[in-house]
Amino acid sequence: MRFIKALLAIGFVLAGLGAVGAIGGWFWLQNEISEPGPHAESAVFEVRQGDHVGGVAQRLEIQGVISNADIMKLHARLSEQQAGLKVGEYAIPPRASIAGIMDLLVSGDVITYRITVPEGLTTAQVLRIVENHPELEGDMPEREIAEGTLLPDTYIFSADKSRTAMIERMERAQDDLLEELWPQRADDLPISTIEEAIILASVVEKETGSAEERPLVAGLFSNRLRRGMRLESDPTVIYGVSRGEPLYRTLNGKRVRRTLYRSELDRVTDWNTYEIDGLPKTPICNPGRDAIAAVLDPPETDYIFFVADGTGGHAFAETLSEHNRNVAAYRAYERREIARERGQE
Repeated sequence: MRFIKALLAIGFVLAGLGAVGAIGGWFWLQNEISEPGPHAESAVFEVRQGDHVGGVAQRLEIQGVISNADIMKLHARLSEQQAGLKVGEYAIPPRASIAGIMDLLVSGDVITYRITVPEGLTTAQVLRIVENHPELEGDMPEREIAEGTLLPDTYIFSADKSRTAMIERMERAQDDLLEELWPQRADDLPISTIEEAIILASVVEKETGSAEERPLVAGLFSNRLRRGMRLESDPTVIYGVSRGEPLYRTLNGKRVRRTLYRSELDRVTDWNTYEIDGLPKTPICNPGRDAIAAVLDPPETDYIFFVADGTGGHAFAETLSEHNRNVAAYRAYERREIARERGQE
């Protein structure tokens, strides 16, 4: 019966059965498409690549979101919306009318999701974030993803929820960034390739979480490379020991993070910049835009030493004697912290 009504409406509107019939058919259709829908709760509906109105209407009827797929198809044809469907997931409100749903599906106002990759994570850590994201779908890439090739950022996605596609998107984002920044690099850099830039940027990224310090650290490491000095960066040692995973020790039966042991500082690896000249073998993390930009255009500075200052930042020095004073101040801070911890045991 409803299909016959739809055909009659088409006849009224399109076949010219007279002014009264056309007007009546038009009013009937407007009433049908404006009626509240049967679905009492909100629904999520996906328009897939290649979908047409007929298939979409049938799925909506099967899911109980609309009562009559033929009415939706008729409305889409007469309103010239049948070719305007936008791919993505849509949040359809309760009791939504056919007209309201059709307007929504051509609006492109899709549900969006996000995945955030912080700066300084290793590729293994980034892949775990992607693998565990509840809205992403599909298998992880079978190929090896190289260290330092994924650009940290917040990525917004909707229709394409493939884990493999997300990884490829992060790789493209870094390629695009390097295509932008590499031609603008400063002269007289101590690095000569994009690969070396990413390696150095990864060390800068791991050495400081402070946006204000990144350019200084980049300038300092550039100075050390120009002078043939070793970088002597603790994060490079950690990468050689654990591939960038945190180091732990047991304290009072609890697993707590620890600093490097002397034996680890002395261990020769392809990444330990206390023991090798120049850059590590590979990046030690995925550096962010700011670290990459700092390495490609470091500020002029005479700093060649730095050490943590106990406040989350670093004390920088131009001479060894000044650096030794800063180290002594930090050692005193460490002793106070150890005494405080023991007092709380």
